This record gives sequence, C-alpha cells and structure tokens, in this order.
Amino acid sequence: MRLIHTSDWHLGRHLKGKDRTPEIEFTLNELLRQAKELEVDAVLIAGDIFETPNPASDAERVAYQFFEGLRNAKIPAIAIAGNHDSASRFDGIANLLSLAGVQILGKPRRVNQGGLISIETPNGKLRVAAMPFASERRLLTVENLWTMDELQQINHYRERVGYLLNNLATGFQDDSVNILMAHLTVDGAKLANSEAPHHTKETYALAGQSLPAEAQYIALGHIHKPQQIPVAAPTYYSGSLIQVDFGEAEEEKGFYLIDVEPGSPAKKPEFISIPCQKPLQILECELSDYEEKLEPLRDYSGYLKVIINLQTPQIGLADKIRKICSDQVLQIEPRYPEAESRREKSVKQEEFDPVEEFKRYFQEELNTTPAPAVVAKFKELYQEIKETQDATT
Repeated sequence: MRLIHTSDWHLGRHLKGKDRTPEIEFTLNELLRQAKELEVDAVLIAGDIFETPNPASDAERVAYQFFEGLRNAKIPAIAIAGNHDSASRFDGIANLLSLAGVQILGKPRRVNQGGLISIETPNGKLRVAAMPFASERRLLTVENLWTMDELQQINHYRERVGYLLNNLATGFQDDSVNILMAHLTVDGAKLANSEAPHHTKETYALAGQSLPAEAQYIALGHIHKPQQIPVAAPTYYSGSLIQVDFGEAEEEKGFYLIDVEPGSPAKKPEFISIPCQKPLQILECELSDYEEKLEPLRDYSGYLKVIINLQTPQIGLADKIRKICSDQVLQIEPRYPEAESRREKSVKQEEFDPVEEFKRYFQEELNTTPAPAVVAKFKELYQEIKETQDATT
C-alpha cells in the first residue's frame, strides 16, 4: 500500500498582511498532481487544515477543491482536526465530506465511538487510529482544575492522551495496514517556533513512550519542521506545507510517501519536496552594504526579512530599503550589536541599573525617549516589587 502523509496546511494564513492562501493552493495542486502520478492508495492529513476555526471562504474553497480533485482521481483521504481547526465544525461537515471520499474527525474518540477509521483501498484494508488535537480543557474536568496542582494536571492530561492512543491501537488487525495519525507534540521534537507556543510545550508535550508500538507508521502533525521521532514505531512529522513564517525561511517543504504492507513496519518513508511559490529568505546586512545586498533581490519571487546592524537609529532607513525591494520586503529588524554587547557586559559586571535599561529600551527599540512621568512611575513600580521580594526572602 502506498500513502501520502501531509499536515499543517494553514489555509487562510497571513504574514505581515500578505494572504498566503494562493501559495498554499499552488502547493496543494502540486500535491494532488503527485498523488495521481504516484498512484497512492490514500492521503493522510494530520491536522491544521485551516489557520483559524472560522476560515475565510477562499480558504475553504481551496481545501474543498483539493478534496474534489482526490475524489475525481478515486483517492480517499482521512483527516483530523488540529489545534487551529474547529473540532465541532469538522464533525458537523463529516457526513458531507464523506460524499467526496474524505473521512474527517474533529474531536478525539475511543475506538468503539468512531476513533478508528477503516477504508478499503485497491491494495487492501487501511485502518487509521485517528487522534485529533486534544485540548487540555476537554480532558480536564472542573474538579481537576480545583483539586490538582499544575504538575498533577499535566500528568493527568498526559495519562488521558496516552490512554486514548492505546485504546485506539486495540482496533488494529493483522490483515490490515495499521496507521496512527495524531496532532500533538512529542518530547524532543525540533520546533520551527512558528507553532502556537502554548500548545507545543509543558502540558502538551508527550513522552515518546505514549505512542503505541503496534502501529506500522505514525503520521504526526502540529510541528512545522519535517523530522523523524526516534520511538519504537516509524514516526514522522511531515511539517507545514509552506514556509509559514521567517522561522522556517529556506526550509524544505513537502510530504512523506509511505510504502507499507500488513504485518511489517513501514519502509523508511521518502520525503518529497515541493518548491515554495514564494520562498522566505532572511537577509542580514550592515548600513554600509544593504543597497549592494538588496539590489540583486529586486526580482526575488518570494518575501524577505531584512536584519540590519546599526550603531544608532536611522530615520527613513526602512523607506529606503523598501524602495529597493518594494514587493519583497515584509519585515525590517534593526539590531544594535554594540549596545547589546554593552548591555551584556553591564549585566555580567553586576552593574545592572533597571531605570537605565528601561530608558535604553525606549531609545534603541522604540526610537524615542520616555517621558519623565513614565520613568518616575517605572521607578515606583520597580521599588514596590523589589521591596515585596526582599520581604519574602
């Protein structure tokens, strides 16, 4: 059996005012083309189809056109909700999408409640233990929140997710290809830092041992960097479909192609890259050479983040940079290496002056000077906090 593993489309995503949906549509068209050319038996979509729970109509159009293309090619799909998606919305349209050959699951369910999805493919039966994103609020009761401390809540959440994963694995059968698909964070995964921070750390980071070893392949979504997770079963994050923000600049994007047969772990999947229509690039330069470095990028097809090292703020510099690459530059970040070095040195020498640091922040980051009344209020608040800390130590 041959499968495609994809995730984290984030249809409806914007970056500094730019709608990325046309880029994602371009990539999905290429994914559809490859699915047909590679003659895959099914497509697995591991969550975060949309950027928001209530996506724009254009974002929905792109998703449903992709599903229609799969239906016309007679390629079934199985999808789950991620933390960006609306679980209730997905469950509400599940019957409708099934007409297009798409089995979609919004909320986590046990195996006997529909959490395990089974489909017949030209090359046999495929059983997918589907684990959509499990919100902490869904798995912790009000009583838990009142009676447990933070560590107990974290452990309780992880235990519940581990229970659900292992419960789903009880639906696996020897004569089927058995896949686990989940939208979650596994300890040790390398973040792209474009993911939602609260949903990737602490409570939501699960131990690799929570993943059932019986699965022949584990298709994960949520983390945007494509990677293998070293656990008992072959386990991979397919990553985001495009470079979502500048934390993913110049990173290769695409999908995993999986070959697997009943009774054996999947072969090492092949990562097939899809070139980004508008790739992201970070350009670091000095005040003395920014024109020279930007000039060759006047016709750059993607978007740029320009980091420029300065000694002092330069009025009108941003306008000059954008004049060279008006359509490409989305973000300009001034940095002051000497000031940062002096600040680090000051802290190391225990010469830290909070009021001076406060004023320096205004000067270096906001290009202004704080009003005397603001400085006076900062001094007052700082002194209150310091006195409170001293009284408790």
